[in-house]
Amino acid sequence: MRHDHLITATQLSRDDIETVLDRAAEIADDPPERDAVLGLLFFEPSTRTKMSFDAAMKRLGGTTVDMGSVDSSSVKKGETLADTVRVVEGYADALVLRHPSEGAAEMASRFVDVPLVNAGDGAGQHPSQTLLDLYTIRENAGLDDLTVGIMGDLKYGRTVHSLASALTNFDARQHFISPESLQLPRSVRFDLHQEGAQVREHTDLEAILPELDVLYVTRIQRERFPDDNEYRAVAGQYRITPETLEAAKEDLVLMHPLPRVDEIAPEVDDLPQATYFEQAHNGVPVRMALLDMLLENADGGTGGASP
Repeated sequence: MRHDHLITATQLSRDDIETVLDRAAEIADDPPERDAVLGLLFFEPSTRTKMSFDAAMKRLGGTTVDMGSVDSSSVKKGETLADTVRVVEGYADALVLRHPSEGAAEMASRFVDVPLVNAGDGAGQHPSQTLLDLYTIRENAGLDDLTVGIMGDLKYGRTVHSLASALTNFDARQHFISPESLQLPRSVRFDLHQEGAQVREHTDLEAILPELDVLYVTRIQRERFPDDNEYRAVAGQYRITPETLEAAKEDLVLMHPLPRVDEIAPEVDDLPQATYFEQAHNGVPVRMALLDMLLENADGGTGGASP
């Protein structure tokens, strides 16, 4: 993998993905030593992404510096994103950025020379989440000859946009289940067609569920809706319960990027199909592997694992 920054899943070839996943599978038993500092710049709330990047860097032997909340930073005083990343670049060897504006990570990457990872840019992309999603799928079902259902908020869900793009590198049939008002954006649908994917859209899970090897459920995201009335009209339309899964394959891989609200009932947690907590835990080894490779590229190939 030879990239200065990771901004979008479209950067990743099949070889890139498999290299990261292979490294993630072995890194816990043989972690490299990285005397490096990772800068965390989160302009939106985060639990799993922020903590797993923090844990990943520390398990590599490095440390982190954290911008903290927007309200406690110079952003509150009007500092621009470009100035913020240029300042923090001086304190860190790599940066992780989450921002509410789509395209913010790509813009920020133009102003820094250290590796920058997009940890979510509004309704845009979330490529490191995609890597841990693919790792979870590979560990449970493999990555070829799959039928994958992606359900929920497909319009604003950045995890959906990244995962759908990355799956075009594999032999995966994709089905998209959502209310009509939350279907894939036209731009995402166009990109998937350009990448050779067939976009199969449904408003009902019941008809397609028995065919699925993987079901990726997403939250209806109130914070992405410009109109609260639109949110209330669609929230709660799709909910997974133990009764729902009676029609599914016994070895279905049920995933969710979390946090969930009520789209998966708590009673599902103890069923064998539920893999969303395993999925969250996989964020640490996958992000360890990703950071190690990006830092090695920045060092010119010295130390750590070979990509």
